[in-house]
Amino acid sequence: MNNASNDWPSSLDDSELDELDRYLRAHAEGDHLLLDGVHGLLSALAVGPILVTPEEWLPEVLHQPFADEDEGNRVLALLAKLNDSIEAELDVDAYEPILGEIDTELGPALSAAGWCEGFSRGIDLRATLWEKRLADDPSLMELLGPVMALAVDEGVLNADAEFEKLSDDEYDECLAQLPAVLGAVSRYWQENPATEAELEALARTALAPEDEHPAPPRQRSGHWVH
Repeated sequence: MNNASNDWPSSLDDSELDELDRYLRAHAEGDHLLLDGVHGLLSALAVGPILVTPEEWLPEVLHQPFADEDEGNRVLALLAKLNDSIEAELDVDAYEPILGEIDTELGPALSAAGWCEGFSRGIDLRATLWEKRLADDPSLMELLGPVMALAVDEGVLNADAEFEKLSDDEYDECLAQLPAVLGAVSRYWQENPATEAELEALARTALAPEDEHPAPPRQRSGHWVH
């Protein structure tokens, strides 16, 4: 018997997302990532040029010891499941970004600020590869256009030129394009893998003293929406 449901990604259900969200909020300080930011971070790693191990990305998410072993095992299991689900969702065109929701004068509105902040930090973990390729290949920058537009609009990235704020319709259109953008970027790196020279440059960077890349403050309220 062919059970198609067995091939569907095992994503976190709403109760598990709520549980992880509560933990992250309870331990968040300053510019720490919340659930939408963690999803953006892991999304960037899923579509990026080479593997980033949990030992590298977990310090971007967890910043203090667990209260007890059971709590630690549970949080790590939720993060592992979230991480695994992203690539699986991309494989079957079922990816959805986890976004923030903020209160406005007109009522609740979706916000990509946290997701974009996390995505930018994911790129930072392999900045040497990303920045070199973005400089050399305009097609990659073009693929990332909707992400860049949202990140600039939210103040996550600084732009060299002045840009008008996105209209509500433009903002929503960029949000709607995120799943397709991530799929296209993933295919880009599969078809155009990091070269030997790029990997050598990455290795040299890893041996050099770490550059400081202070993240912009993320002072916002609201909750995640998936």
